[in-house]
Amino acid sequence: MSSITKSPWVIHYDGSSCNGCDIEVLACLTPMYDAERFGIINTGNPKHADIFLVTGGVNEQNKNVVKQIYEQMPEPKVVVAVGICACSGGIFADCYNILGGVDTVIPVDVYVPGCAARPEAIIDGIVQGLGVLAEKKAKMDRGELPCADGCSCSK
Repeated sequence: MSSITKSPWVIHYDGSSCNGCDIEVLACLTPMYDAERFGIINTGNPKHADIFLVTGGVNEQNKNVVKQIYEQMPEPKVVVAVGICACSGGIFADCYNILGGVDTVIPVDVYVPGCAARPEAIIDGIVQGLGVLAEKKAKMDRGELPCADGCSCSK
């Protein structure tokens, strides 16, 4: 984590859920858990975000929104699926409109299980995501991943 040179910005999206995980995500920002001690900043703009934090499952109505937010984020980016619904569809998996977890529409880097996921687990998942972000940044710097422009140069 010491190789991160800037504060990671997180964008949170709630798919089809009971909102239990969303309440726990908000708890992470309270003084009791203080996710900001890791330099984490919550943003509403995907163009500023490094980490895409998704709660809830994916359905037919929100799959395009999830894809659009993901595509608007600059490289390198990390996706963290929070809660069993985001991981696999959870208790809603058998519903007619649920496609499943977030990984049915975008690649997921870190899975945080739980129903609802505990704030400690969410913060741990974000910190794991920071490690993945640092790895992706290093690969991008070495030219092993496409750069932010989408080309495969070694800027």
